[in-house]
Amino acid sequence: SLYVSEYFSQSAQKLSFYSWYGNAKLFHFHVPEDTVLLRWLLQASRGKGPECTSMEITVHFRHGAPPVINPLGTRFPANATVRPSYNISITLSSAVQNTTFVNVTTPAAGDWFIAAHLPEAAGRIEVKGFSTPCPYMFQADMFVLRLTDMPVLEPGVPTPHTVVSPAKPLHVKVFVPKHAAGMRFQLRSCLTSDQKVCAVRVVLGSITLPQSFQKILTCTGSANCSLALDSPPWEKWLQIMVESLGTANTSVSVEMLASFTVCRPGSASSFLNFISLNQSQAGARPGTTGAAGSSAQAAGEAPQNTSGQRSSCLQNQPVVREDLDVVSVRYRLLNGPSVPVNSLSPTLLLLNLNTGMDSGGSLVISLLLNKTSVSLANATVVGCVSAASPVLSLNATRNCSTAFSQGYPLRVSTSSAEAMLIVLYPQTDDWFLSLQLLCPKGQGECPSAEAKVTVFAYLTPCFNDCGPYGQCSLLRRHGYLYAACSCKAGWGGWSCTDDSKAQSIGAQNLAALLLTLSNLMFLPAIAVAVYRYYLVEASVYTYTMFFSTFYHACDQPGVAVMCIMDYDTLQYCDFLGSVVSIWVTILCMARVKKILKYVLFILGTLLIAMSLQLDRRGVWNMMGPCLFALIIMIAAWVHHGTKRRHCYPSSWKRWVFYLLPGITLAFIAISVYAFMETNENYYYTHSIWHVLVACSVAFLLPPRDKHKEPWAWSKKLTCRYQICQNDREELYAVT
Repeated sequence: SLYVSEYFSQSAQKLSFYSWYGNAKLFHFHVPEDTVLLRWLLQASRGKGPECTSMEITVHFRHGAPPVINPLGTRFPANATVRPSYNISITLSSAVQNTTFVNVTTPAAGDWFIAAHLPEAAGRIEVKGFSTPCPYMFQADMFVLRLTDMPVLEPGVPTPHTVVSPAKPLHVKVFVPKHAAGMRFQLRSCLTSDQKVCAVRVVLGSITLPQSFQKILTCTGSANCSLALDSPPWEKWLQIMVESLGTANTSVSVEMLASFTVCRPGSASSFLNFISLNQSQAGARPGTTGAAGSSAQAAGEAPQNTSGQRSSCLQNQPVVREDLDVVSVRYRLLNGPSVPVNSLSPTLLLLNLNTGMDSGGSLVISLLLNKTSVSLANATVVGCVSAASPVLSLNATRNCSTAFSQGYPLRVSTSSAEAMLIVLYPQTDDWFLSLQLLCPKGQGECPSAEAKVTVFAYLTPCFNDCGPYGQCSLLRRHGYLYAACSCKAGWGGWSCTDDSKAQSIGAQNLAALLLTLSNLMFLPAIAVAVYRYYLVEASVYTYTMFFSTFYHACDQPGVAVMCIMDYDTLQYCDFLGSVVSIWVTILCMARVKKILKYVLFILGTLLIAMSLQLDRRGVWNMMGPCLFALIIMIAAWVHHGTKRRHCYPSSWKRWVFYLLPGITLAFIAISVYAFMETNENYYYTHSIWHVLVACSVAFLLPPRDKHKEPWAWSKKLTCRYQICQNDREELYAVT
């Protein structure tokens, strides 16, 4: 046999602490056909700075779709299918780098996904630039060993093969046809080269993580050895590996035979269904109404022809896949949403999810039983949703298992007429929904009974659009798209349905009131500025108060939300007003000439607007203007002090009652903003920031000019005339 090794690599990604699925870094690989060995090379590294500590990295694996993970231990939505992912932990302690290998023998071909993340996030809100987080990097590489000339078993044809030695197992494959109800594998005529007892182990199927459903058959002696499989995967190659259990350098010759039991489906006329679909989409037009009605009637009456149904082992219901958007598909039944279900053979619906771009959403299947259509009072309709192959024996197999996979059960009855199933991140494959009527007295007691079940099936990026307390985000890894929910207001879970830590409505209203009404503390600062004739500064404070109030009213995570304009616009105006308020306050304290002060006002505002557009959350967007304004203020104060030959400001009362309290409040506000804010206490720590900054501005504003009267601005608002008299003319007129 000729083996070929291949190597696939992807660029390293910086890991994040986990708070939602978007923090997990996804790697997407494609394993080729006839792969007999898969080896993952996982490389994790961290920085060398003092801020880097020991860290545990969790790596999840899954075949066919991104892994469904739950590091926070939250609840999943009701009716959702959850199976634990296969994961390993990589620890970075004293070593800067860690290399780990993961081997998978006879892996399943197709898409494989790896997700890696750090432990749960601490929830602290860090200001960009104040601290340098430690970088943790992760890279996944894939090595595959592929057999180029794997022998093929022809169904029904005995084929001799030889296992050269125990160290070199034999790999063969057989193609499973469509509508295969069962497969029988036989191994016979087992002989060894040293004439000893023959002992071999046969492994059927490939490994799929997180669960593997390989079938293992151990054969000893020359007697025939066989294994029967129900519902093998349709239209796929099935790998078979034969290992010798004998001594070294001993070859084993065997004869293998694979045979299939094919199920003959019965369905409505495809041609009539096609005409019905075209005419329903085109709509009723003059001259074609009667034709459309007769075609639809014929298509609807076709399943009622029971002669074909009773002689077939399953009933196909034609389904049309309708692509709506990215990771958004709707399935339409051509014969209407109601599906006839009987007790003799299952009704089968094919849900196509094999495009390679459908595994990043949620598959939702809903069943509704028409109670009036069921002739038996205690009859039950059972269903199974499975991938790769359908479940064809629902009356005997209640756990919805096929040859190499485990399906998901559904059940409706007259007492419980509705059922729903949510498959999170369905694997890339053909999915099948099998429905069958179970009689209370047994399957042969009600051959003519029939039930009508309405089926709704669709693929959505996020189930229920993440609810009122979540946001559905579309994520991308190279060309692959997948969706996840980002929750708010304390809600958690895959679809933001876990309310164990959720904020109450009262707490949400309190948070909204604190964050918005705390901005009213700018009113004293505005009054002081107007009183002292600092009208430009008062205008800036009014702008800041207005946009900060409505930005936080729009930024609320719960139901107490009010947005007067676009969220991004409100956020930008809030950040701009905050930084410009600090800028104009410090320049006002410098007491420079008016023309120079207003030039600096305008120039600084333009530069701040530019820097905020480049990086809105950077710490230097606030610290840069503050430091530059402080340099100007200190230089101006030194100039005033040198000119007057005493300290400036000269009044000790100004220092004790105004400057020192204002500076203290400003430093406390910066400390709260930079080091104390977390996701849990944000609504009151940020409100404290609003109050402290507004109060510090009121204390730091300099006194008015001596020649300006209090509220002097009001006299400029009204027009007054002053009548001048000429005393000399009046005296002359009198005389």
